[in-house]
Amino acid sequence: MRIGLDVMGGDYAPKATVAGAVLAMKELHRGSVVVLIGDKKKIQEELKKLDAPHDKYEIIHAPDTIGMAESPIKAFTQKPHSSIAIGYHLLMEKKIHAFASAGNTGAMLVGAMYSVKTIPGVIRPCLTSMVPKESGKMGVLLDVGANADCKPDVLYQFGILGSLYAEHVYGIKNPKIGLMNLGEEGGKGNLVSQSAYAIMKTTKQFHFIGNIEGCDLFNPKADVIVCEGFTGNVIIKQAESIYKIMLKRHMINSSDSFFNNFNYEIHGGSPILGINGAVVIGHGISNELAIKNMLMLSKNVAETKLSEKIKNAFEYV
Repeated sequence: MRIGLDVMGGDYAPKATVAGAVLAMKELHRGSVVVLIGDKKKIQEELKKLDAPHDKYEIIHAPDTIGMAESPIKAFTQKPHSSIAIGYHLLMEKKIHAFASAGNTGAMLVGAMYSVKTIPGVIRPCLTSMVPKESGKMGVLLDVGANADCKPDVLYQFGILGSLYAEHVYGIKNPKIGLMNLGEEGGKGNLVSQSAYAIMKTTKQFHFIGNIEGCDLFNPKADVIVCEGFTGNVIIKQAESIYKIMLKRHMINSSDSFFNNFNYEIHGGSPILGINGAVVIGHGISNELAIKNMLMLSKNVAETKLSEKIKNAFEYV
């Protein structure tokens, strides 16, 4: 297993990214390789500080970096030697099995569309996030930011993508799919939600349980929650802010697994679902623990051959 890491991506790169790669190497199976993509000199300096042997890592020099505030399309197309562009080139050439970055999210999405491309039949790739459940288990929320506005057929496809992700990466058998709405009844919500509900209720592609409300987010009613990216992003950032406030006020017990599961660091990142490859995007403020877990998630997505399973499923959509 060869996992490519954008070493220059993230607010604390390259220190946190290299340190995260070193942590990941301690848990990855023997024979696995983390391919470090970025400024070779800086990577070597960070490895030296950590007393990590250089021969355990493959370094691919990338002289350019796409900044967090840069225009995604302009930066990706005009910086072919950036760490993100080179990472995608390696993935497209099948020289790595997965690619991970905590860098510019827009550039990562654009890179996916320009290089490995969308799986035939998928209208819009999407981003996912894990949602803690009171039962101690985890759920999946999608989309969380890639598509601010969605048509009903796109939301329907998110149900397929989320179901496959929950089943094959997290081992949830026959996951329950719920559509986020402002009421449980099929006639509730805006026109998009009503139309999406009408499509979903007749499907045999996944186990649709109907509409769910915001109060159902953390209970076991649905394993996968479908919504457009605008709503999903608001939900997940609100949950993060509540977690931070509770931490600041010392309101979280270290043994409380439910609240501890709100910590983004332990989940690593969000895979882009619906593209021809295993790509995971991490939080821009990722520290070494988050980077390590981003790499472990990338390994899991690649090992389960999720993109191939999605491709097979969409042959019949």
